[in-house]
Amino acid sequence: MTHRVAVLAVDEAVGYDLAIPPQIMRSAAGPDREPLYDVVVCGVDREPVRMNTGYRALLEHGPEALATADTVVVPGTMAPGPRHRGVLDGPLADALALIRPGTRVMSICTGAFVLAAAGLLDGRRATTHWRYAEQFRALYPRVDLDPDVLFVDEGDVLTSAGLGAGVDLCLHVVRTDHGSASANRAARHCVVPPHRDGGQSQFIDRPLPSAGTGGTGPTREWALTRLHEPLELATLAARASMSVRTFSRHFRAETGLSPGAWLVQQRLRHARHLLETTDLPIDRVAEESGLGSAASLRQHLRATIGVSPLAYRRTFRAP
Repeated sequence: MTHRVAVLAVDEAVGYDLAIPPQIMRSAAGPDREPLYDVVVCGVDREPVRMNTGYRALLEHGPEALATADTVVVPGTMAPGPRHRGVLDGPLADALALIRPGTRVMSICTGAFVLAAAGLLDGRRATTHWRYAEQFRALYPRVDLDPDVLFVDEGDVLTSAGLGAGVDLCLHVVRTDHGSASANRAARHCVVPPHRDGGQSQFIDRPLPSAGTGGTGPTREWALTRLHEPLELATLAARASMSVRTFSRHFRAETGLSPGAWLVQQRLRHARHLLETTDLPIDRVAEESGLGSAASLRQHLRATIGVSPLAYRRTFRAP
């Protein structure tokens, strides 16, 4: 059966966040273009939902949609109960009580305040928009908040940072559920980047490099075609015609990562692609992706997604 997703619009909803799950997940299709998700948007009652940008939305579904959902997504909201008092107002609490045990729950941006007020994040790692991190910590000290990442996947509970990070989270869910090919098709349809790793830093008051200082983009593109080579930092800096120190500074300003961390991220991404799309032996996958040995690939894969290369291939290999 098609996986049913209910997107819960809470009053003072962030319209951008609210539009992300229906757009991304309705765009996800299988090899024969069959829809992979049945997505509905619902409210805590049958009243039009106020948006935080000056309009109201008339929804087709009420809270009863939550009772049959396999995944529930709570987009960002400015609702005063969870945002300022750390509590759920009556109708919102009643709506959340309809969610079945075992249902996967997700939040985008300040939707994490709603999940935290419901106690769903106690003792768990989570994230939200960096601007509201201190307010979140003050209201919900039991949550292990990490405001420096794009999204956090705790299995049955997933949270994302602000606004655009909701796109990353939804594509991550499609990729986890159905593999990279389906996620890439959805991303292509929506004209968005197919992948940003969840551990990538949020873009927090990071100014863009000034014009004329030279960027690292061409060097990154060059490196992506040579992931199987050593690619020392000095080699990358020389390619960009910069000193190592200048190159490292520009690289972090443009990507939020050090050159070494970025290379590991790209190599692991390429290794996952090879595991999904080829029959190459594990040691050859490690070699082609620049991770060196099967043991190194195994270590990196377990550290990032908690499975071995063989288990990943069995799960995500395209038919």
